[in-house]
Amino acid sequence: MELIQLVPPGRQIIERYGPSGFRVSGKIFLGPVLVFPDLTLDWAGAGMSLEGLAGVVERGGVDLLLLGQGPRMVPLPAALRSWLKAGGIAVEAMDTGAACRTYNLLLAEDRRVAAALLLPA
Repeated sequence: MELIQLVPPGRQIIERYGPSGFRVSGKIFLGPVLVFPDLTLDWAGAGMSLEGLAGVVERGGVDLLLLGQGPRMVPLPAALRSWLKAGGIAVEAMDTGAACRTYNLLLAEDRRVAAALLLPA
């Protein structure tokens, strides 16, 4: 699916997502990604775990993390949610498509948001 939004210049916008990967600000990523307002990274060894999301907490500058969990949302472990909260980050888990759309909307509002995205199918 192709996504088009109006966002501030220089921001990382999720333009497309699908089973084969993501296009973020014109660059193709063939696997899971971490998307920050100013940077997109391959999310090698991606996982909804403390280790998999440590980079988000360490980087800082994020108030809300959107977790795109693939084709459907599953509940997050309480320990993971608590750990992120202790790092000052609220977390919202959802399917990957919803996470992509929500990220773009919040980015357009100049919010301090990041997205951890697994492939949608």
